[in-house]
Amino acid sequence: MTDPGIPSAQPASLVRLDLPDGHRVTHRDVAANGARFHTAELGDGPLVLLVHGFPQFWWTWRHQLVALADAGYRAVAMDLRGVGGSDRTPRGYDPANLALDITGVIRSLGEPDAALVGHDLGGYLAWTAAAMRPKLVRRLAVTSMPHPRRWRSSMLRDARQTAAGSYIWGFQRPWVPERQLTADDSALVARLIRDWSGPRPLDEEALETYRRAMCIPSTAHCSIEPFRWMVRSLARPDGIQFNRRMKRPVQVPTLHLHGSLDPVVRTRSAAGSGEYVEAPYRWRLFDGLGHFPHEEDPVAFSTELVNWLKDPEPDR
Repeated sequence: MTDPGIPSAQPASLVRLDLPDGHRVTHRDVAANGARFHTAELGDGPLVLLVHGFPQFWWTWRHQLVALADAGYRAVAMDLRGVGGSDRTPRGYDPANLALDITGVIRSLGEPDAALVGHDLGGYLAWTAAAMRPKLVRRLAVTSMPHPRRWRSSMLRDARQTAAGSYIWGFQRPWVPERQLTADDSALVARLIRDWSGPRPLDEEALETYRRAMCIPSTAHCSIEPFRWMVRSLARPDGIQFNRRMKRPVQVPTLHLHGSLDPVVRTRSAAGSGEYVEAPYRWRLFDGLGHFPHEEDPVAFSTELVNWLKDPEPDR
């Protein structure tokens, strides 16, 4: 049954939202890596670039944008290629190219580097960007996602992680996942976010916002394409080459955040990613939170992030 409050087809302009409590962000379209990317910006100071995961868009960082701006940072949240207000290109959804999107946005914002913060798929890409373009990433913070090599080995060798990531295997079917994501005005998006959250679920207004964004034409297809590459390339030369490239260790201070109740990425899968970091590495487990700690407990998450960014000597 269709929700009368969510029209089936949504224009991309609907993602140009304001923040809670009346904070007004600056929305921009920036060119990078052969495409156009939508960004939402608040504050002045050193750049912190925030990268969303699935099935969301820049708005997932609404609480952190305010906290970072209040702490003296230029906080910018971007929409990934194919999502939100960014271009929906026919190709370019492999992680190496998506990581170049991110580092290209840093350059297009006129900054020499950024503290890079990523969640879920955005975390996977943040790991990748830090390894591929180390001079553009001064610090790295990742939540709810292991290092790409750790993700690969866990998905292939850990039966429990393989089961937890079953949705990714389901994405390998042609066309069916796109139809499921957009059916009943993207009701599946709300269900996935509820199922993946801990005991502090997101409110209905937030879920409706994510449903609307998924209803923008072509978003469902573009959102799934990176996960298709991640699985289909496992035995292909391009995937094997990417896995080898990810042997290059991260050389910047890294904060790794995870919810103890995350049903999508097991704690055991995420823990151990520090072996790929040759710099101060801090692991922080949030008790009682699920796959979206930055939204389930935004105060605790933002406090941890800001304190770490301001720490001149983050401990290992």
